[in-house]
Amino acid sequence: MTKIITTITLFICTFFFAQNKYEEGMAKSLGLWGEGKPTEASALMERIASAEKNNWLPNYYVALINTTEGFNPANKDKVNALLEKAQNALDQAMLISPNNPEIMVVQGLIYTVMIVQDPMTNGMKYSPKVMEVYTKAKMIAPENPRVAFSKADFEINGARWTGADVNKLCEEIERSITLFENFKSDVPFYPNWGLDRAKESLKNCKK
Repeated sequence: MTKIITTITLFICTFFFAQNKYEEGMAKSLGLWGEGKPTEASALMERIASAEKNNWLPNYYVALINTTEGFNPANKDKVNALLEKAQNALDQAMLISPNNPEIMVVQGLIYTVMIVQDPMTNGMKYSPKVMEVYTKAKMIAPENPRVAFSKADFEINGARWTGADVNKLCEEIERSITLFENFKSDVPFYPNWGLDRAKESLKNCKK
């Protein structure tokens, strides 16, 4: 998940000279995250979200930042608070932009953190929820690279426990890389993370 931060850091360069307060604030927040200051980044993004009440992106990034931190083993004692903050922000983003596949991907990641933290207790409970949200997202946006990659990657990780064949899933990871390379959005600060993770996952597939 730390690869997301590297991608975000590169992404904000495009908006470094942004003129309005929203773009300046977004660039600063994502820059703080890229500098390894997630707490400060999240706090600033929360302030932006409170001012941009009709914009789903600030709450999306609050959720993404805190969810990413939830994957960090060093935050094991903080994970419940991180996920609570992430879920609250994501709920607000969903209210602004219902049935948004980008938001659904982060919901899947929140559930995945819960599984990682306690596989024995949460695996059976949250694995179906992850698949449900990714399946719904794929129905809405089958060509979204983060949707395609996240669903396939989660299924591959599950296959390690079940022994299921992953060849078709590896093909889907490969397809997602093409989708990443062709994906474009004219919306400033639209999510663009995931390509590095997809390439790393594909390497593991071919081992």
